[in-house]
Amino acid sequence: MAKKAKKVTPLMKQYNAIKAKYPDALLLFRVGDFYETFGEDAIKTAGILGIILTKRGAGSESEIELAGFPHHSLNTYLPKLVKAGERVAICDQLEDPKQTKTIVKRGVTELVTPGVALNDEVLVSKSNNFLCSVYFEKNKIGISFLDVSTGEFLTSQGNAEYIDKLLQNFSPSEVLVSKQKRSLFKETFGEDFHTFYLEDWVYQTDYANETLIKHFDTKTLKGFGIADLHEGIIASGSILHYLGETQHNKLQHITSISRIAEDDYVWMDRFTIRNLELYSSTNNNAVTLLHVIDKTISPMGGRLLKRWLALPLKNVEKIKQRHEVVDFFTKDNTTLQKIQNHIKHIGDIERLISKVATAKVNPREVIQLKNSLDAIIPIKQLSSHCDNESLKIIGDKLQSCDLLREKIKTMLNEDAPVNVLKGSTIAMGFSKELDELRALSTSGKDYLDNMLKRESERTGITSLKIASNNVFGYYIEVRNTHKDKVPEEWIRKQTLVNAERYITEELKEYESKILGAEEKILAIEQQLFAELVAWMNQYIKPVQQNAYLIGQLDCLAGFAQLAKDNKYVYPIIDDTHDLEIKEGRHPVIEKQLPIGEPYIANDVFLDRDTQQIIMITGPNMSGKSAILRQTALIVLLAQMGSFVPAKAARIGLVDKIFTRVGASDNISMGESTFMVEMNETASILNNISNRSLVLLDEIGRGTSTYDGISIAWAISEYLHEHPTKPKTLFATHYHELNEMTETFTRIKNYNVSVKELKNNVLFIRKLVAGGSEHSFGIHVAKMAGMPKQVLHRANKILKKLERSHSSEELTDKVKSIKDEMQLSFFNLDDPLLEEIKEEILHTDIDTLTPVEALMKLNEIKRMLVKKKPV
Repeated sequence: MAKKAKKVTPLMKQYNAIKAKYPDALLLFRVGDFYETFGEDAIKTAGILGIILTKRGAGSESEIELAGFPHHSLNTYLPKLVKAGERVAICDQLEDPKQTKTIVKRGVTELVTPGVALNDEVLVSKSNNFLCSVYFEKNKIGISFLDVSTGEFLTSQGNAEYIDKLLQNFSPSEVLVSKQKRSLFKETFGEDFHTFYLEDWVYQTDYANETLIKHFDTKTLKGFGIADLHEGIIASGSILHYLGETQHNKLQHITSISRIAEDDYVWMDRFTIRNLELYSSTNNNAVTLLHVIDKTISPMGGRLLKRWLALPLKNVEKIKQRHEVVDFFTKDNTTLQKIQNHIKHIGDIERLISKVATAKVNPREVIQLKNSLDAIIPIKQLSSHCDNESLKIIGDKLQSCDLLREKIKTMLNEDAPVNVLKGSTIAMGFSKELDELRALSTSGKDYLDNMLKRESERTGITSLKIASNNVFGYYIEVRNTHKDKVPEEWIRKQTLVNAERYITEELKEYESKILGAEEKILAIEQQLFAELVAWMNQYIKPVQQNAYLIGQLDCLAGFAQLAKDNKYVYPIIDDTHDLEIKEGRHPVIEKQLPIGEPYIANDVFLDRDTQQIIMITGPNMSGKSAILRQTALIVLLAQMGSFVPAKAARIGLVDKIFTRVGASDNISMGESTFMVEMNETASILNNISNRSLVLLDEIGRGTSTYDGISIAWAISEYLHEHPTKPKTLFATHYHELNEMTETFTRIKNYNVSVKELKNNVLFIRKLVAGGSEHSFGIHVAKMAGMPKQVLHRANKILKKLERSHSSEELTDKVKSIKDEMQLSFFNLDDPLLEEIKEEILHTDIDTLTPVEALMKLNEIKRMLVKKKPV
């Protein structure tokens, strides 16, 4: 027997048809005064929002899960859904239910996704909300970033490592990828991103070109400097396609597209960005560099600072321009304070003008835009008349937007409401018709008072009352004690316990006149406001330019404030290859110290001729890692345009910063600690340049001691002998590496000084010349509160190990192996074994250092693993 078809109501039939078009989104379906979700959507929505899950048609054949909320609460609930990573399709009623006798026409008016949001509750003021698209070609990957809320549109292309770095830097809320490249994206960039998959045909050259050219209304993309970015263009075109698919068609605020030029900025790979904790950290309680240096006041400044931190400059002149402005502000405190005070009165004009373009701006936001533009005028005057050339240029470029400010001031009430439907949006005196209707509406109270007085005198009823309700409008209320005095022409409408309510022809006429006036007032206000918003579109570019310039000023003023508050100094940037820091400090750690405890500052000098590699030895907790990180952060701050935490700094331009800090497992990718460490180190060794700064911390910890020392030695040797001679800081607990200075002239030993007390150790945290003789691991264990019997046993084992690994024993071990090998391989005819035999026989045992002995053993071991004698 055939299964009976489930009964579907006309409303659910309409819902199912619309839901089929948006299978990947939660569909908020407007029913009367509620947005409702059904089925699986309802279960998911109720879970995210913590609202009640109920059922529609409970007990009937058409029973289905239901969860909903009032339509006026959309701004409360929508952000929660989007922040949970959901795509949300908003389905509205497209006609007035009163005007139709059939089911109300409905349709999706907006699709909100994590990367496409204009809602203030979804956005973070000092962070961009980037939608990203990635396009894979055979040898290159194209990438594009678009923030719909600000209009910023960026593109680039390169190898997987470069694209990975950009993804880390820009931290997109949503990434678009071709369905066919789903697995490739996850393999290459991991699973941390919120992804959405587009059809493969979207990623086509012709389609992308056509989409971009049509949007920008140009004949070519050459004017944007991206014409040669084949893969970047395809990625960019796919983003605009996606915006069309998500019902975002008003995009006049996306006025240009910029190239992220790889050669213009300091290179940092994803490991360096993570290790230096620039703007995020794996440790929830960690304070990031951004947190410490962000003294910006405006949202535009906050967003730009993140960009500057992600992309430090490599151009000496551009860096100096920023430094000169910061220097001017530090010396002219009056101008600094005045500019900062005016910036405080500037709202997020970049996002406000985007709302104008997308027709999502409300009256109060337009007033906020006007007030913000007003605050720019004194900034323009201050900047234009100061003694700094860069500031003068900013002042000259700031747009006063006089006509725009004047029109808003003339047209809108200063205390305009959020919603234009609330009325009182348009200022008095702007529209004659509107003023007349308002006079009619507001004169109503006087009219009713006069009518009440007249009717009381005529009827002799002293307690007459005129009021209104939603059921039958205006009425006259008469208490029962006076109902015998009611005139015959009054029409009774309602009987109460103690009174009766009546209407009159005069009241009915008055009511229709008043209600008509109020409807007309709202209609005229909406029309005038819509015309204003459409007219404002011509100011998109000038306001966006102002937003960028104010962001720049805010960042530079913030740098000056940072320098003044924390005693930062003007760094000298030049074209040499030297790095000289006097009394450098870690910008983050110094802010975490207990009050009154000074930060132990340290000197660092590196060049390519005399001191290319500094080998820093010392126990754990002594401050080796802090010295490495602070060196990188000082260079970064300087090339961003900031002053630096030091007594003095001279920095030969750095083009790449590499760090390999600690041993961090990547278990999720199925890789061991040691494998991760070697992958990251290989990436450094394969990409170094003559202006690179390399920071290596505890390389080789992920494997055995002998292997670790061998690898650390070999890496140091490779960096020393490499033709680019990269400046390197190498922190290690292998004090055996100190012997490298005897062979390699540009390697110098330093140690983080430690004072040994009778039964304890005191960390001085001062970098001094010379190597460290031994480790202090057991002392650190004692400080951590390790049980005494464990410490006692550790000391015994340490002494035993030190005896067993003495130089003589290692040399003897090599000698005995040499003798054994000579006997074992003497008559074997094998090229590899012959090679091993030669290697051993030509080893001069008497001149071997302990580390060289270890390395020799390791080398022989590896050769034997390849080919064991039968």
